[in-house]
Amino acid sequence: MSNTTVLAGLIGAGIQASRTPALHEQEGDAQGMRYLYRLIDLDALKLDSSALPDLLTAAERMNFTGLNITFPCKQAIIPLLDELSAEARGIGAVNTVVFKDGKRIGHNTDCLGFAEGFRRGLGDVLRRYVVQMGAGGAGAAVAHALLAEGVQTLSIFDVEFNRAEALANNLNQHFGAGRARAGHDLPMAMAEADGLVNTTPMGMAKLPGMPVPVELLRGELWVAEIVYFPLETELLRHARALGCRTLDGGNMAVFQAVKAFELFSGIAPDAQRMLEHFQSMNH
Repeated sequence: MSNTTVLAGLIGAGIQASRTPALHEQEGDAQGMRYLYRLIDLDALKLDSSALPDLLTAAERMNFTGLNITFPCKQAIIPLLDELSAEARGIGAVNTVVFKDGKRIGHNTDCLGFAEGFRRGLGDVLRRYVVQMGAGGAGAAVAHALLAEGVQTLSIFDVEFNRAEALANNLNQHFGAGRARAGHDLPMAMAEADGLVNTTPMGMAKLPGMPVPVELLRGELWVAEIVYFPLETELLRHARALGCRTLDGGNMAVFQAVKAFELFSGIAPDAQRMLEHFQSMNH
């Protein structure tokens, strides 16, 4: 039995369907801890990311152990923090904040979370050329993971071209010139690609649709998704119908939570148990 107590929360927009609280609390129970995890939903509270300073101050005053941060706050949170882990600084996005000794310390567990899922689900795929949709906070973490996992060239598409360009420049500084680029011509890129990764919210229950036109998919592609509610997005459904190898967003959701649990509690959780719990919630 542990005498650890944890009070954590998730700040984001439209997060009522999040599996994260249940993942953390049930693992806390299994470890014999008191572990409370609260949703701080900007949509439900009728707030936007300009409320972040107030919410962080409130969490500190109420003795929260830490917070997870999701869309649309993973980059907006950075100026409000005292320290960043090396990984969070390199990626330029934070999804986990730990309150420690009067300081707010930002971490990124998305990168590790995606990499772990990718190794497990798509460990042997071709990585010569990959198309990534989205250059936001999650996109930055996933792009770092993909290049670290041996993708030779990553083409990044975003509705804001300059955001894709900024991310590509950051990646090239880390991984070497030419490893990443902002994409111009999606049909051409898709025709050349070995794989496609969606890091946009497109496909979520509240944002239905597809991040790429269905006619650009073909059976030789592998397709990875970070949206996990629903677990089978429209993109994955079409990809599977064509015979593509696929990876759903559940893996990243679980493995980023595994690492965040450890950052909050100081105790390593049972990753397999958390994965099984996640799967049981989605059937």
